[in-house]
Parts: sequence; structure tokens; C-alpha cells
Amino acid sequence: MKQQAEGSCLCGQVKFTVTGPFSGFHLCHCSRCRKDSGSAHASNIFTGPENIQWLSGAELVKRYDLPTARRFAKCFCTECGSPVPYLSRDGKFLIIPAGSLDSDPGITPNDHIFWKDRASWYDAGLNAPRFDEYPE
Repeated sequence: MKQQAEGSCLCGQVKFTVTGPFSGFHLCHCSRCRKDSGSAHASNIFTGPENIQWLSGAELVKRYDLPTARRFAKCFCTECGSPVPYLSRDGKFLIIPAGSLDSDPGITPNDHIFWKDRASWYDAGLNAPRFDEYPE
């Protein structure tokens, strides 16, 4: 079965389809990914660089390569700022922010990486109450 998922940015102007095989799904807790996502970790799916089709808005995608990092980069919609898929700096992988997907990619996380760098509050958050919507 071929893995495939559709995705988009928050404003909906950037749309894409990605296909597998997906080689990995990593939850990265490094400080760069936490800053990039504004959250506890980045959730990135990896596949080959040829496995994306931009359906709309490719001209709105901007790339940022962190000058002090060998590997870190990000791409985002210039209209709404949402992260979108990008090629690794060496061109070997397409990195897909899992939260940008609108459908199930058919893969679940393999691991947590840079675990020792996780946010100090992350573990406590795993035990926090859960609500289906905003709490009362």
C-alpha cells in the first residue's frame, strides 16, 4: 500500500501532496525545534525529496537556513507563517512537519530524539488533565 497524505498551511494558500515510503517519524526535542515550533517538540516525517507535489502556493514558501547550524532549516508560508515541507540542507530528505498534514500519513512516531534537551515542563504536561475542547 502506497503511503500518501495531503497537507496545507493555516491560511490554506499553500497545498501539497506527499507520498511515501516514509522512512521515519521523529519527535525532536532539541532547542532549535522547540523554538521553531513554539511547542515542546517538532514532529517531522521523512521521505525522499521527489515525494512532494505542490498543488498551490509554492510561490508563498520561504526558506530559512540557520547560519550557525549544519542541518537545521525551515520553510514556511509567508502569508500565515505555518511550517511546510522542505528539503534537508544536503538534499537527501524531504522533511514534512506532521502538523501540516490534513490526512493520515499512515505512520506513527518512531522515537523521541534529543530527549535530554526536552523542555523542563514536558514530563509534567503528560499528566495534565485532558479536554476535548476548551476547558470551562
